Amino acid sequence: MTSWQPGRADLTTRMASLARGWKPSALTVRILSAFVILGLVIGLALIRPYGAYLLVFILAGLALWEFIGLSEGMGSRAPGWLLFPLGGFFAYSGTLLKNIDVNAVLALALVGGLAAFLFVPGRRQGLGRWAMGMAGALYIGMPFNYYLLLYTSKANGLVWALFTIFAVVACDAAALLVGSRIGRHPFFRAISPHKTLEGAIAGVVGSLAVMLIGVSGVIGISPLHAIALGLLVGVSSQLGDLVESQMKRIAEVKDSSHLIPGHGGVLDRLDSILFPPILVYFYLMVFHLLS
Repeated sequence: MTSWQPGRADLTTRMASLARGWKPSALTVRILSAFVILGLVIGLALIRPYGAYLLVFILAGLALWEFIGLSEGMGSRAPGWLLFPLGGFFAYSGTLLKNIDVNAVLALALVGGLAAFLFVPGRRQGLGRWAMGMAGALYIGMPFNYYLLLYTSKANGLVWALFTIFAVVACDAAALLVGSRIGRHPFFRAISPHKTLEGAIAGVVGSLAVMLIGVSGVIGISPLHAIALGLLVGVSSQLGDLVESQMKRIAEVKDSSHLIPGHGGVLDRLDSILFPPILVYFYLMVFHLLS
């Protein structure tokens, strides 16, 4: 017969109580969610090229869906029948759909899109809704197009695409950690009250560090190009964050949705990665670094 051991029983009770009462902090949930997303991105990116096409399909589709809700809060609900096909076309316009003339698609969106509001419900807000649909398709679709252009380029395409994303992640992480701990001077208080100048500077430094590793260490290109690209990524990623923050402030919502624990919506996680690939791609084209 086993004798009763009060010490062990008390310890078990306390551990069970702690397990029931323990909840991860918001920062912990945010970091874990970021790692899961980053792992998904890297995993699909390595399945070339269709993994990247699938990843763009999923992320762009969810972001476009969230934009519909944001646009309604901003005063003109983007029509899904215009937003989704046009956003999808822009996302693949340089790769899978590169043989379709962009001018023809824009002309069809102009004539057909505006003419449709002569017949569909919501005619009174037709022009505003059409403009919001066009804006959302460009805002979400075009950045994915430039990621795919980087990704499919023959000269270190996968490395360029991944290190652009890594630099953005480093910028976000550095800005959050430094800003939350030593940030004192507000940065765009009217749009995002919690952002600080110290955090913004740390974010740029984080991007510079990653680009120096990727561009100089891995690809073997001059550190001067790495510094220039790090500055471009660090600044443009924070501009993208501020742009989406302004949209949410106008729409009077905290998050674009609640799909991702600790982050809100997909668009809340993508906001800072939307602008950098455009600048990185054109920088590489100007200096012939993709050839």
